[in-house]
Amino acid sequence: MCSPQESSMNAGGVRMVTRSRVLGPSARPRGGGEVAAPLRRGEASAEGEKSHRPVKRQRKAQSLNVAYEAPDGEKGEGTKPLKAPSWEPQDWRQQLANIRTMRSGKDAPVDQLGVEHCYDPSAPPKVRRYQVLLSLMLSSQTKDQVTAGAMQRLRAHGLTVESILQTDDSTLGTLIYPVGFWRNKVKYIKQTSAILQQHYGGDIPASVAELLTLPGVGPKMAHLAMTVAWGTVSGIVDTHVHRISNRLKWTKKVTKSPEETRIALEEWLPRDLWSEINGLLVGFGQQTCLPVRPRCQVCLNQALCPAAQGL
Repeated sequence: MCSPQESSMNAGGVRMVTRSRVLGPSARPRGGGEVAAPLRRGEASAEGEKSHRPVKRQRKAQSLNVAYEAPDGEKGEGTKPLKAPSWEPQDWRQQLANIRTMRSGKDAPVDQLGVEHCYDPSAPPKVRRYQVLLSLMLSSQTKDQVTAGAMQRLRAHGLTVESILQTDDSTLGTLIYPVGFWRNKVKYIKQTSAILQQHYGGDIPASVAELLTLPGVGPKMAHLAMTVAWGTVSGIVDTHVHRISNRLKWTKKVTKSPEETRIALEEWLPRDLWSEINGLLVGFGQQTCLPVRPRCQVCLNQALCPAAQGL
């Protein structure tokens, strides 16, 4: 029978295991050595029990996968790199706080004449949503004051899907004039109203994707319709937001369109600020950060604004 005997550790730190042969009671040692003395009765019984025990085989050594922490500056094999913090603009929180302070009076045109104030609050929900969508369609390339005037005339005429479809193009054009591109908007309003009546029961779609399929409805209108009409914040987009974000360097690189700016902002701006940021920056752009000749001298962000440094 073979029994394992352990030796001392070798130089590499590995425990060496050797085996030695145990001679039975009647076996002779090789080479003619002396015969072992006979065992007493108790000893023989104990030895016999030992000889019939099953021999335990040595288990094969199993390899262990050990994970190591790579020292600073070194990349360990099999280690997962730490996720880099997401990019965010420098000083954006202070800049935002300053804009909130400058907008605390809420006296910009958007605060009284924006799409949130153009629909009839006493109308049924479906009619209110339709009026929100039409006010957004009229607002493209048009000042808030002009849009609000056109909406007042439409509401006095009767602003429902049915009433608009029953209005001839000439009368509709007179009602919405002088909004920008009013002739095209007459066509778009008629086409969109017909689609809403045929496919949505006179209501407006409840998703950005479906809203964008309507004639004359762009990304800005779709996202604002979701916010104002349905109470769902789906994105940030406006020409004022586009301009101001580039001036403040709130995008990694210069963006060329409001839609490109929206995507860049939503990559880092906390979602709970999306609903606030549009109205906040629109009013700020109407009063202080004007498209031409911005009023940097009265802006609280003058020292923090990269664009102001070049003026």
